[in-house]
Amino acid sequence: MGKGGGCVPSKKKPPAVTGNTPVTISSPTNNEVQQLSTELERETIVPIPNLKILIVFYSMYGHVETLARRMKKGVDGVDGVTAVLLRVPETLSDGVLRQMQAPSKDDEIKEMSSVDELESADGFLFGFPTRYGSMAAQMKAFFDSTGGLWREQKLAGKPAGFFVSTGTQGGGQETTAWTAITQLAHHGMLYVPVGYTFGAGMFKMDSIRGGTPYGAGVFAGDGTREPTETELALAEHQGKYMAGVVKKLARA
Repeated sequence: MGKGGGCVPSKKKPPAVTGNTPVTISSPTNNEVQQLSTELERETIVPIPNLKILIVFYSMYGHVETLARRMKKGVDGVDGVTAVLLRVPETLSDGVLRQMQAPSKDDEIKEMSSVDELESADGFLFGFPTRYGSMAAQMKAFFDSTGGLWREQKLAGKPAGFFVSTGTQGGGQETTAWTAITQLAHHGMLYVPVGYTFGAGMFKMDSIRGGTPYGAGVFAGDGTREPTETELALAEHQGKYMAGVVKKLARA
């Protein structure tokens, strides 16, 4: 306190700013604005690379292969996503296949040489015929050979779906997919059913039709029945649907 009873102002206290004190705000230059805009674009716009879905299948009489080809058309119709067809190795001898009157396989479709090819994919569609309500032995042998990928969880988080072929209407169109889900679960993969996204095509009752909410399907009968256009359309839709899911996950 001073002698006059007033406070002695501190020399460290900044001077008060009155309403008459001018405040100068400098505007950014054009170069600074352009630089800021470019930095924001780099942070918000992340380009998505071309995505790949592997359609891995086994087909003895060609029914699953026909679905796979139509499924590829659906995937390839989505911008930024490409499908690759891969056949799993055959486990039966040529002699046995001849006795079963199985047609020769199309050489245009590559046979998978190593399960390590799966690592490069962003998603999968697995197709196989039914044997007593579950996948054929050839496809099971393929999954059994993925132990190295399972050990390191190389496929964890990748989406996958199924499509099947059965000989009869009650032959396992749904159970084949159910029992196959265990393969995905152990790999930590994401099962993507097609659901009822096919719309009215899922509710048609005027003709025999394979396919379920679990995935596209075809009834092969004695091996001579060919897939109907509705069955093929569902396969194409599933390919397109899976491609859309893969793109959404890539943006996440």
